[in-house]
Amino acid sequence: MEVKTSLLDNMIGVGDMVLLEPLSEDSFLENLKKRFDHNEIYTYIGSVVISLNPYRSLPIYTPDKVEEYRNRNFYELSPHIYALADEAYRSLRDQDKDQCILITGESGAGKTEASKLVMSYVAAVCGKGQEVNKVKEQLLQSNPVLEAFGNAKTVRNDNSSRFGKYMDIEFDFKGDPLGGVISNYLLEKSRVVKQPRGERNFHIFYQLLSGASDDMLKKLKLERDFSKYNYLSLDSATVSGLDDAANFRTVRNAMQIVGFMEDEMQSVLELVAAVLKLGNLDFKPESRCNGMDESRVKDKNDLKEMCELLGIEQSVLERAFSYRTVEAKMEKVSTTLNVAQAYYARDALAKNLYSRLFSWLVTRINESIRAQAKTRHKVMGVLDIYGFEIFEDNSFEQFIINYCNEKLQQIFIELTLREEQEEYVREGIEWTNIEYFNNAVICDLIENNQNGILAMLDEECLRPGTVTDETFLDKLNTICAEHQHFESRLNKNSKFLNDHSLPHNCFRIQHYAGKVLYRVEGFVDKNNDLLYRDLSQAMYKANHSLIKQLFPEGNPAKVNLKRPPTAGFQFRASVGTLMGNLQTKNPNYIRCIKPNDKKAAHIFTDSLVRHQVRYLGLMENVRVRRAGYAFRQAYEPCLERYKMLCKNTWPHWKGPARQGVEVLMTDLQVPAEEFAYGRSKIFIRNPRTLFFLEEKRKQCLEDLATLIQKIYRGWKCRSHFLLLKKSEIVVAAWYRRYAQQKKYQKIKHSTTVVQSYTRGWQARKLLRELKYQKKCEEAVTTIAAFWHGTQARRELRKLKEEARNKHAVSVIWAGWQGTKARRELRRLKEEARRKHAVAVIWAYWQGLKVRREYRKFFRANAGRKIYNFTIQRIMQKYFLGLKSNLPSMSPIDKSWPARPYSFLEGVHAELRRIFHLWRCKKYRSQFTEEKKAVYEEKLEASELFKDKKALYPSSVSQTFKGDYLEMVKNPKYQKLSSAIDEKILLADVVNKINRANGKSSPRLFLLTKKSVILADQKTGQVKTSLPLPDLSSVSTSTQSDGFFALKLKEVRRKWFEVYLFF
Repeated sequence: MEVKTSLLDNMIGVGDMVLLEPLSEDSFLENLKKRFDHNEIYTYIGSVVISLNPYRSLPIYTPDKVEEYRNRNFYELSPHIYALADEAYRSLRDQDKDQCILITGESGAGKTEASKLVMSYVAAVCGKGQEVNKVKEQLLQSNPVLEAFGNAKTVRNDNSSRFGKYMDIEFDFKGDPLGGVISNYLLEKSRVVKQPRGERNFHIFYQLLSGASDDMLKKLKLERDFSKYNYLSLDSATVSGLDDAANFRTVRNAMQIVGFMEDEMQSVLELVAAVLKLGNLDFKPESRCNGMDESRVKDKNDLKEMCELLGIEQSVLERAFSYRTVEAKMEKVSTTLNVAQAYYARDALAKNLYSRLFSWLVTRINESIRAQAKTRHKVMGVLDIYGFEIFEDNSFEQFIINYCNEKLQQIFIELTLREEQEEYVREGIEWTNIEYFNNAVICDLIENNQNGILAMLDEECLRPGTVTDETFLDKLNTICAEHQHFESRLNKNSKFLNDHSLPHNCFRIQHYAGKVLYRVEGFVDKNNDLLYRDLSQAMYKANHSLIKQLFPEGNPAKVNLKRPPTAGFQFRASVGTLMGNLQTKNPNYIRCIKPNDKKAAHIFTDSLVRHQVRYLGLMENVRVRRAGYAFRQAYEPCLERYKMLCKNTWPHWKGPARQGVEVLMTDLQVPAEEFAYGRSKIFIRNPRTLFFLEEKRKQCLEDLATLIQKIYRGWKCRSHFLLLKKSEIVVAAWYRRYAQQKKYQKIKHSTTVVQSYTRGWQARKLLRELKYQKKCEEAVTTIAAFWHGTQARRELRKLKEEARNKHAVSVIWAGWQGTKARRELRRLKEEARRKHAVAVIWAYWQGLKVRREYRKFFRANAGRKIYNFTIQRIMQKYFLGLKSNLPSMSPIDKSWPARPYSFLEGVHAELRRIFHLWRCKKYRSQFTEEKKAVYEEKLEASELFKDKKALYPSSVSQTFKGDYLEMVKNPKYQKLSSAIDEKILLADVVNKINRANGKSSPRLFLLTKKSVILADQKTGQVKTSLPLPDLSSVSTSTQSDGFFALKLKEVRRKWFEVYLFF
């Protein structure tokens, strides 16, 4: 069962200011402070939500909170912005009423965050689906883009909206979002060129320089240092708690989600970079022959880079900063611009460029988020616009902003009264007129078409002749001096009496929020908002894809000589359109209040909050709501809440709810003049009556709580007794069952024992019988086995006797055969020995005969000849072996066959040497003349550097080229080559070391047969030419470097000594 709650339950202070008693400004502030100290930042004035900025995160915006307020009555839960958003959404979805949510308050009060919370709540409670989620995501992601380009850090707020935004969110019949349309109002474009102390330019400039990659900055021709740009203030360039780099990534991601193409994002960033470059342009005067001064750009580098970004010819834009062309019918007059006018033109171009870029962004976002279906849509508008501004120095921007707030206050009062009146008529309650301050007279003072301040300002801007801010103020003093809400130093009725509390160049207006002093300086220029036609035409000539769209008036084919509308006229028209739009919708109000100027949590400054309460007209709003009946409630929830106060309605009333409320009020004896019965609601006039009902309800709830406690305690004791009784029965039953089980187990055990003894006796008896039978069977088996064994042994002895007789015969026969074989073997051996003896004797005899035959041929030197013959055979064998094992013909092959005999060692070494010389000669015979020269150079280098220079081994395989620079072929050195008459033996790049500071510089090193030449590498100019006879020596290091020194003779050392390295 769902538990019903109410705004009046667990209330800290008073949740609805309409119920505040007594009502005064002090009690109003005290109630706000009490709730603020307990983190209750929302308070109601009827259906109006007051929101105090906590300057910290609170756990009241979680998904659980969204579900808690979803589809709940506005007054059912404690005050919250979600309650207002839910009420507006349900009215739009269920009752088909277009809604608008008006969020007002001064800068830093939390208007932008409030609009985000409303949009996030609506996105959370509406339908789901891929297409719906895409639309919701695009609507939510439009905020970061507009905040980056339209918000800035001010002294009051680190993320202050410097433009007004009204978003119409379109829904289908189911309440699912289809798209939206955004309207922007009065971007503070003067901030682009100048920011007050302690404030910053728009966020996008700092985000781009902090978050863009180095490649992107290079493409945009920007540097990361803020101090390089005149349009960026440096005293507040970095803000604590604000990560510009991360925010830049968020903005790019949001632009992609909304639907920006990559080239569109690049074009936007190029225009932002162009604005920064534009601020760096400085001008200098240049006298002409007619005595007039003409402005010229000092440093054209920034101008050149800006023109490259925008695709504009530099000369065209430079001329536009020096000349101004005035067209009248068929005539054109060109005049020069002085330095001051050039700076004005530069700033005007920067402001217009950024302002038009911002308007294009809004239009581009609308193209992406606009609903595609052409059927009628339900619309919820969210207005986030600047609050009332009162500064020490108020100018045209504050005047326009305060005018807009006057119109919003006017429509707020009118719509609030109309809502009250409509409810009274709908409920059948008599309506009484309410007196209140009507600020229509102030709006008329500003916007009247004849004598209004804006009309006079436009008239003064269009008037020919000299027009200044002073002439505008004089006109105001003449026409508006008698107005009761206008004050100036000079009154029309008393021309000779001065108001010394006003400066000479100021006027004061009594707004609904208080008096505001305006300084007229800059009113005329800011209202004109002129951009020279030459600059518009120069922008239109750009090749940039976006610039032509931003400056359509620069098209020469569509020259319009009509003066463009003033800023005041445009803003008045847009405010009129906005007011007409709001009049057609059901309004919902969020009044944002800033608790302190320090942007710190837990600080409530009474004077600051009091000032905001006054100019927001909150006390006036409470009085309007309380002028008739302070509280109203439907009969069903009223009866449900207070039915316990009457015995007839408690606990259940079965009749109609209105009759139950009538019975209840009669029983409580509430005076009839304190309430009235409507068709569906009861209206209570005085909050004291409501508090009387609440007090009675509180007392009754205490009595009911006591009764409930008594009944609960009795029920608890009875339940405990019954539980004990039931437990006792269960315990007894379990015990009886346990005793019977134990008895049964005992009997069963005894029976089992008797049975086991009987079965044991029977088994033993049977065992004895089986054992006797087994013994008899074993005895018979044993006797039979013995008899069979005797029979077998007899048969075995008989068989063995027969076998022995047969074996004896075989042995005797075998012995006889062996004797015969041995006798035959002895005979054969004797015969063989005789044959061998005959052969040996015969061989000896033949040898003796040969020796006797040849003895006569031998001399005394036969041994020497045998030795020589042996040596000759050995040498022949050696040379034949060497021939087959010769090494390759390569001169670097060091292999050689091993010597076979030690007495050949000298011959072996000499042959190796002769063979190496021979193959070297054969190798050299293959050389050409060029190759011979190369090897001669290598030989010379070997004699000079081998085993002396560490770098030498790695250079052996490299061919000496000589002219490494190809002086003849290279066109860069042809001039230098032609200047040298001799043949260049060596040409290479070296580094010449300066002995003074040790620094090196590249030089061309040229060597001829007569001189050494050093020339500049870039220009080819000869720096030094040394005749070779003047050189005493050349020294080089032994390490693996290219360092060498040229040492001169004593005569020239006084002026030249060179250290070089390759």
